[in-house]
Amino acid sequence: MPDLIAPTERLHGAWLQAHAEWGDGLREDGFGLLPTDDVTSEAGFAVWLARLAEDSTHCTYRWIIEGDQVLGGIALRHEFSDFVQRAGHIGYGIRPSARRRGLATWALGRMVNEARVLGMDRLLLVCAAGNGASSKTIERQGGIRENAGDGDNGAAWHYWICTTEPGK
Repeated sequence: MPDLIAPTERLHGAWLQAHAEWGDGLREDGFGLLPTDDVTSEAGFAVWLARLAEDSTHCTYRWIIEGDQVLGGIALRHEFSDFVQRAGHIGYGIRPSARRRGLATWALGRMVNEARVLGMDRLLLVCAAGNGASSKTIERQGGIRENAGDGDNGAAWHYWICTTEPGK
């Protein structure tokens, strides 16, 4: 059964295994990984996790785990900033070997609930136009697409999720 946990040094090796599945580059949405982060060494990994913890007043980072395996990551950005306008309040990524299991939909639902607890009424989610898997994930959690795009030239679809209960 999956769980959402705060990033932890205990899973450094498991995180590196997940990271390796994405290949070179920074494609792991939801992890808060920057090009300058050294995640391969224990010391660098600890520095990265400390940065994420320090940012916890602005962003909630969670890892999607099952046992001692890191399956993905998800981040809830608490404020509406220029970055959120481009990337959304929530970013997530599931390692390739763990996809098509409903993990992203499950994790997104948990983070929408977290946003509600934090008093966030509406969430912007952004995905690449034409990314059917991500658009279905967002729509399963109540996302309403604000614009249409064809997927060319880096176009993005913008979705809004209302966190309040209907009729309230």
